[in-house]
Amino acid sequence: MTDKPSIDSWKKLAEREIKASPDTLTWNTPEGIDVKPLYTADDLEGIGHLGTLPGFEPFLRGPRASMYAGRPWTIRQYAGFSTAEASNNFYRKALAAGQQGVSVAFDLATHRGYDSDHPRVEGDVGKAGVAIDSVEDMKILFDGIPLEKASVSMTMNGAVIPILANFIVAGEEQGVSRDKLSGTIQNDILKEFMVRNTYIYPPEPSMRIVADIIEYTAKEMPKFNSISISGYHMQEAGSTLVQELAFTLADGREYVRAALNKGLNVDDFAGRLSFFFAIGMNFFMEAAKLRAARLLWSRIMTEFEPKKTSSLMLRTHCQTSGVSLQEQDPYNNVVRTAFEAMSAALGGTQSLHTNSFDEAIALPTEFSARIARNTQLILQHETGVTKVVDPLAGSYYVEALTNDLAEKAWALIEEVEAMGGMTKAVATGLPKRLIEEAATRKQAAIDRGDEVIVGVNKYRLEEEDHLDILEIDNSAVRVSQIARIEQTRRQRDPKRVEEALAALEKVARSGEGNILAAAVEASRARATVGEISDAMRRAFGDHAAVPEVVENVYGKAYDDEPEFQTLLSRLEQFAGSLGEKPRIMVAKLGQDGHDRGAKVIASAFGDIGFEVIAGPLFQTPGEAADTAIASRVHVVGMSSLAAGHKTLAPQLVDALKAKGADNIIVVVGGVIPRQDYQYLLDHGVSAVFGPGTNVLDAARAVLDLMEGKRRNQ
Repeated sequence: MTDKPSIDSWKKLAEREIKASPDTLTWNTPEGIDVKPLYTADDLEGIGHLGTLPGFEPFLRGPRASMYAGRPWTIRQYAGFSTAEASNNFYRKALAAGQQGVSVAFDLATHRGYDSDHPRVEGDVGKAGVAIDSVEDMKILFDGIPLEKASVSMTMNGAVIPILANFIVAGEEQGVSRDKLSGTIQNDILKEFMVRNTYIYPPEPSMRIVADIIEYTAKEMPKFNSISISGYHMQEAGSTLVQELAFTLADGREYVRAALNKGLNVDDFAGRLSFFFAIGMNFFMEAAKLRAARLLWSRIMTEFEPKKTSSLMLRTHCQTSGVSLQEQDPYNNVVRTAFEAMSAALGGTQSLHTNSFDEAIALPTEFSARIARNTQLILQHETGVTKVVDPLAGSYYVEALTNDLAEKAWALIEEVEAMGGMTKAVATGLPKRLIEEAATRKQAAIDRGDEVIVGVNKYRLEEEDHLDILEIDNSAVRVSQIARIEQTRRQRDPKRVEEALAALEKVARSGEGNILAAAVEASRARATVGEISDAMRRAFGDHAAVPEVVENVYGKAYDDEPEFQTLLSRLEQFAGSLGEKPRIMVAKLGQDGHDRGAKVIASAFGDIGFEVIAGPLFQTPGEAADTAIASRVHVVGMSSLAAGHKTLAPQLVDALKAKGADNIIVVVGGVIPRQDYQYLLDHGVSAVFGPGTNVLDAARAVLDLMEGKRRNQ
């Protein structure tokens, strides 16, 4: 009988196999965690959470004792597009096909509190979600869907007050009182100031809105989750998993304090708080993240001395990553989503959305949405993962990862706490800066090929297959929405609307009363989303962020690499012939606040040697043209992630031409379907950079355009 192998004997064997020390295989993740090629029982020494059980504090192994063995997670597919009629039809088909809850995506005009007839939202109506202007739209959205039975999740933050008010009134008029309504409203404004940018009001009154909703729902809507504290958009914006975990839980702590400041008892609302995390491609770490989240939330909530055990539980919805989806070789996305969905299930999510494979390019078709939904049904019914509670428990690797993530996230949470909490941390810009730096480092790693994306920077197809996509006729949707708004305004009592809006504004200004309660009255009177939002705008004002660009992150990743140095030298020579640095303005038009791509491009181009002007969010094409002319730029790079490019890019070209600045080159980048490239080129755009474009390739192409234009002058 031979002796039991030791770690040293394993190392010797591994060294012979790989012809190098196994230590060289250690993977340093973006989170700063050193992942070894081998984990043993020795790695679990001193880890305090081992031996805990599901359903018991600290709930690391799940909030319920039986987890999926008792009931699988809820299949909740996030969708919304075009009109309320079109979205309602989609929801009803999905529910009939096995979906278990409705999850509503709103268009950007609605997110930002504008009615569809507002001149600032011409390119946004119905494009990236459903347009909702009043109770009449909300009633159509849920027509034939029994709200006393269906759980409804709504991703809404900036215009959360009019949307939730409309939902309550739509329920009433369907015969369902508000105490019977179940579901979740996102209502997570802090992360909007960090990453997603669909805010309306400044931080302080925005936090009051959050607290008023928690108060109202705690008293009036016992089956409804008053907030979904979201890390999803942080990871989509480029955060590491540690940042996503830490900032999400720190946001949650801040919201609990805001509710307590309203005089609520922690046990009256804590059980209705929910969370929302992204699930990316780091399979085991994503599962470990959910386990660590439950551990840390239980620790945080213990501070508030709840009497109910349920107040310590973290319950979460998850969504597979949108950023991991690729335009190139898009059927690979089916595989990516399946792996991410499995990771979420192994981590113990309470509900799940699986992205469709074509969402890197456009809204999902019925065909792609069916595959996404069936991915979850196959997981639940065919793989056996629902038969065992927390099947990864006891894994040397997963338990060590869970501990590492918890320790690193807690250190960052404590750093935020030392700053005075998340509201103050957000005001300093720290979370936003850290996330943008992480996003830029990740893009550099992809561009260098250090991080392999199959079909994008390795194993690329010589020719991409044509992919049918869902295209929304934005102008037709807007016309139909405007017609319904006009009809609603004709049929309502103007005096009742005026009085309800005045009462809402008074509540907002005075700080006395509940904002949501006042908005419900305004919704009953048929005040529109824009009118309710404007009443609060008059009281609170608008929030306008100052764009900042991180420096020396993208360039640092390249050090002295010849390819990068050649581009720097070429740009320097061109600047010499030009007599100044070439200037590029990175522009975000319409109500699209998703600025990860714009920030990465601005940062990278700055490191390459361009002078970069970061345009403010939410500009009209005319405003962007004015900024470009005043800044004397040579190029405007329009970033588009919300499908408004066919409306907004030609308007930008025309605005520059009308102002005598057609010498300024216009390029467009972002989520642009290939079938739209020629349309944009025919309408004056000089180049289009779709998803997955290498930033150095984009910089070379822009420089080519500038040199060509200079030669032809």
